[in-house]
Amino acid sequence: MRQNDSISTFRVTPFDFALLCRSALFAVVVLLGLATYSAFGADAELTNPPAAWELPLNETTSGPPDKFDFSGNSGNPAARKNYVIPAIEIVGFEAMLNLVNRRDPSGDYKSNLSSIGDNLGSSWGVDRDPFRTNQLGHPYAGAMYHTFARSLGLNYWESLAYTFAGSALWEIAGEVTPPSSNDQINTGIGGTFLGEALFRLSNLMLEHGGDSPSLWREIGAAAISPGTGFNRLVFRNRWDSIFASRNPAYYSKLEFGFTGTANANHGTATTQLKRNEAVADFSIDYGLPGKTGYSYTRPFDYFNLQASVSNARGFESLMTRGLLVGKDYEAGANYRGIFGLYGSYDYMAPQIFRVSSTALSLGTTGEFRLSESVALQGTGLLGIGYAAVGSTHANASELEYHYGLAPQGLFALRAIFGEKASLDLTAREYFVSRVAADSRGGRDNIVRLDASFTMRVNRRHAVSIKYLGNRRDASFPEQGGVTQSRGTIGIFYTYLGQDGFGSGDWH
Repeated sequence: MRQNDSISTFRVTPFDFALLCRSALFAVVVLLGLATYSAFGADAELTNPPAAWELPLNETTSGPPDKFDFSGNSGNPAARKNYVIPAIEIVGFEAMLNLVNRRDPSGDYKSNLSSIGDNLGSSWGVDRDPFRTNQLGHPYAGAMYHTFARSLGLNYWESLAYTFAGSALWEIAGEVTPPSSNDQINTGIGGTFLGEALFRLSNLMLEHGGDSPSLWREIGAAAISPGTGFNRLVFRNRWDSIFASRNPAYYSKLEFGFTGTANANHGTATTQLKRNEAVADFSIDYGLPGKTGYSYTRPFDYFNLQASVSNARGFESLMTRGLLVGKDYEAGANYRGIFGLYGSYDYMAPQIFRVSSTALSLGTTGEFRLSESVALQGTGLLGIGYAAVGSTHANASELEYHYGLAPQGLFALRAIFGEKASLDLTAREYFVSRVAADSRGGRDNIVRLDASFTMRVNRRHAVSIKYLGNRRDASFPEQGGVTQSRGTIGIFYTYLGQDGFGSGDWH
């Protein structure tokens, strides 16, 4: 962690170059994994998986509440939880990361017994690391901790404890500078939200491969969740069991296309805007409500994950939200839904500014059938998070951003027109307040609107037209009011998952 609020000159240090390489590798690995999942995760035909009542008795989707599934189908019914190995893996991972980071000329990572003693006695503050380090690197490290524990049989809450403890260990022993509360939230909490989604996707890919997943599935699953892949490789004879998804209904799509800038207001941003971008995007809604026999007894039995990369900024967005505690409900013959407490992690960088948040929200997700072929799916969330936001600047560090407590909301709606087309609208808003803010103060209001229309051409092949709008209104004591906005329009080739447009057969 660097404590300087600004730098006067721009230079690329070995640490900066290593960070850039790791970020690029992370983008490539995740998208390759998601692409492999989309390409090999289902049959070639556009079909829905069988409902629970259509399966043999030994293959139903029911199961014990939030327990790792070591059924006979896993190939190792004698496997059990292990609480020691995940701790060793987390400590070992942090030790290797510290050795790599010791090359950083700042000396922030040359920790020793003296620095550890100082950190144990110091108060927790807010650090000034680069935005991508704090808001993308730290959550991904937390996801690694989480999946180390998850893939060795621990449930979500046990894995969260390991992730939180691993983050605290790094803050105290991995760095010389005082521990930071923002890193603890991003790694110890945001990392579990991201990690659980990646763990579920990784295992879903393996599960679709039967008792003996192919090499392609193993590679794809490891790319999505490296911690899971590592433990499957190293402990193959003891912990090769596959987490039981219980056959959720889901909607997934992989998209490749180009976008152009429709309007832009740079505000305080000084980066050279790339008006046209090549974009790759993956999204999934996992555990859609209404499916017969599917229950929501485990955290993230429902979740949404979306990741987007572009040639302009690398990761443009990485967002996930999942139901932590809740239950399903019905309203008449045509509506099925779930309600409860959601956890979310968001990272967005639309060239001119960037924002990231780790949050808890109350909300609901549901599906309403207008007819046999037309359905509406939607999610509404209202909660509070801890967010970071700031402009982007050329020839300057990524240190120019601030933190604050952030009330936030989300509304997502999908209209499904049989197997022909869908219309998607998602609106998000974040109000980053002065409460729990760092010394810079200030406040931000950020709105993001994502709209797309997708039409199926043949089987799982479709074409989409998308609009993405981002707006930031900020106020700072030293700058006054700041307004930034950007809107893009794009056309995409879309590859649909096995559930088509995601409307289940419960009706």
